[in-house]
Amino acid sequence: MYSPEKFVQETIQNLKETIKGKAIIGASGGVDSTVAAVLCSRAIGDQLVAVYVDTGYMRKGEGEEIKKALTGLGLDLRYIEAAREFSDALKGIVDPEEKRKIIGHKFIEIFEREAKKERAEYLIQGTIAPDWIESGGGLRDTIKSHHNVGGLPKKMDLKLVEPLRDLYKDEIREIAEYLNIPSAQRQPFPGPGLAIRIMGEATPGRTEIIREACAIVEGEIEKSSIERPWQYFAVLLPIKSVGVHGDVRAYGYTIVVRAVESLDAMTAQYSRIPHEVLERISLRITNTMGDKVNRVVYDITNKPPGTIEWE
Repeated sequence: MYSPEKFVQETIQNLKETIKGKAIIGASGGVDSTVAAVLCSRAIGDQLVAVYVDTGYMRKGEGEEIKKALTGLGLDLRYIEAAREFSDALKGIVDPEEKRKIIGHKFIEIFEREAKKERAEYLIQGTIAPDWIESGGGLRDTIKSHHNVGGLPKKMDLKLVEPLRDLYKDEIREIAEYLNIPSAQRQPFPGPGLAIRIMGEATPGRTEIIREACAIVEGEIEKSSIERPWQYFAVLLPIKSVGVHGDVRAYGYTIVVRAVESLDAMTAQYSRIPHEVLERISLRITNTMGDKVNRVVYDITNKPPGTIEWE
C-alpha cells in the first residue's frame, strides 16, 4: 500500500542503487522538482548539484525567492542567468508547441553545459504522471510538450532519472509535507514559465506586461478572504481592442484571468472567484497598465474541454 513514508524510503534506496556518479537536477523551485531534489540529495549527498535557470520568463521576484528556498534546503545550487539566450531563441516564434520545444532544448543545452563543468553523468527531472500522459506517445494525443518531457532531445549526453514519474500532484504534495518542504502547497507553475502565458511571440515587452498582471492576480487573490484556488494567473492575448486612456482613444491588449480547482491536474473546474475580487484585479491591472492593457476578462472554462494553461 502506498504511503509517503514508504515511498520516500524506497525511492532513496533506488536512487542510491541507480545513480553511480555525479548528478544535476533542473530545480525550478516548484514542488515537483524540489521533492525530487531533496530525495536525490538524501540519496547521494554532495554528488548532486541543483541548477536553477533564470529564463527571463519567471514571475515577479521569483528568482530570489527560489534561490533562498533551495539553499535553505541545503542544496548545492548553481544559479544561471539565461534570459538573453531564451529571448533570442524565441524571437519570432508564435506556435505554442514550437515555443515549448525550443525552451526544452535550450534547458537541455544549459544543463549539459553545466554537467560538463561539474563532470555529471545524470540528469534528474521532477517529471510526474500528468507530464508524460499529456505529452503524447502511443495512442495518446499530445496535449502539451513540457520542457521535461516533450521538449527533451532524442539524443542526450546525460542519463535521465525521473523518481516521481508515476505520481500525481496530490501525492507529491503529501510527500513534500512529509519531508517538511516549504513549497508543498505552492501553486503549479509551468516549466516554460510566462512564455506560454503570452499568446503569440514572447517578446521582452509582452513579458513585462504579463509578469505584472500575474503579480496582481496572485496578490489580490492571496490577500482576499477566499480559499485559494489550485492555480491562478493571468494570460496575455495577442489582440488589441479600443479603449480610453485619459481623454484619448487607445488600443490596448486584453488580459485573461484564469483560476481553477483541481486535485491532480488531469481535470479541473474553473474557480468561482467573487466579483468584488475580480473587480479589484481588473481595476489594478488597468490602472497600472492602462497605456498597454484596457480590457480584463475571466475564463470560465473547465478542463476538459480546455486545459489549465492556455498554451
